[in-house]
Amino acid sequence: MTKKVRFGVVGTNFISDWVIEGAREDTRFELAAVCSRTQERAEEFAAKHSIPHIFTSLDDMLQSDTVDAVYIATPNAVHAAQSIQCMRAGKHVLCEKPLAANAREAAEMIATAKQYGVALMEAMKSTLSPNFRQVMTSLHRIGTPRRYFASFCQYSSRYDRYKQGVVLNAFDPTLANGAVMDIGTYTLYPLIRLFGKPQNINAQGIVLTSGADGQGAVNLQYEGMNATVLYSKIANSLLPAEIEGEEGNIIIDRIQTPVKVEFYPRQAPASGHEKKAQAEVISIEAEHNEYYYEVAEFIDLVERGRIESDINTHATSLAVLEVIDEIRRQLGVRYPADKA
Repeated sequence: MTKKVRFGVVGTNFISDWVIEGAREDTRFELAAVCSRTQERAEEFAAKHSIPHIFTSLDDMLQSDTVDAVYIATPNAVHAAQSIQCMRAGKHVLCEKPLAANAREAAEMIATAKQYGVALMEAMKSTLSPNFRQVMTSLHRIGTPRRYFASFCQYSSRYDRYKQGVVLNAFDPTLANGAVMDIGTYTLYPLIRLFGKPQNINAQGIVLTSGADGQGAVNLQYEGMNATVLYSKIANSLLPAEIEGEEGNIIIDRIQTPVKVEFYPRQAPASGHEKKAQAEVISIEAEHNEYYYEVAEFIDLVERGRIESDINTHATSLAVLEVIDEIRRQLGVRYPADKA
């Protein structure tokens, strides 16, 4: 019989609901405990998901010997402190994106994982999806890469409340929230996973009166290649992502959840007119819930005694936050963690 990995969940929002649904498709996953700030909320969440152990103190959960690993889905501002607390207790940590409030905190988390020999992985689902793997294995077909473009603009229902004068978590900079942290990271993480950290960054955006960013447009310069990413929580976009090369193009329908991926080979002009390239669908149909793959990857790490993923690497998570830190610096978005 396959040994189960006992998970504790910290954070009882809708993201936790989605991750649990996907995680239960892996027979190695066991949902053992939940930790919430209030007994009432913990009991409600436990009843919803049939969780046997309830805690209102993270320290109590870590000392109870009921969990092997912890999934953290709390506000960004406390990711680092809670992750480090768990790792010091010998627990493996799957932490929601972004990994921390800034790069300094992420570096502390990575150092702690190495010190205590436990797995630490950012729960960036898109790069662990089967179709992102298709992108990685097909990237050589475009030849020399020249441009990366990605857009994730999704009007937030919380923005309606914001316009009514109610600042919810999504637009609260004291919780290290805002557009670039929430959805901009979905455009940046694949870029940095594929091409590394850029040489130069130029960011423009809209900062709301709360101090959080509502949207942004960022140009990133690489050696021989440009990248542009757009993200917004105050407007919608239907634009796909594209990776352009000298020998062809890869089109990704949704950078945050790749479902359809196409390769277009470069076509030589015919009779003075550009011949339309024929698309080759290189995506595959996923066999599991979109959140299954990040949990399966993480459990693989735990079983193999590894501290980091080969895809969602520590270096990638750190580089993404270094880029976000610079974007926020240029936009004038500050978090309490930046003062430490």
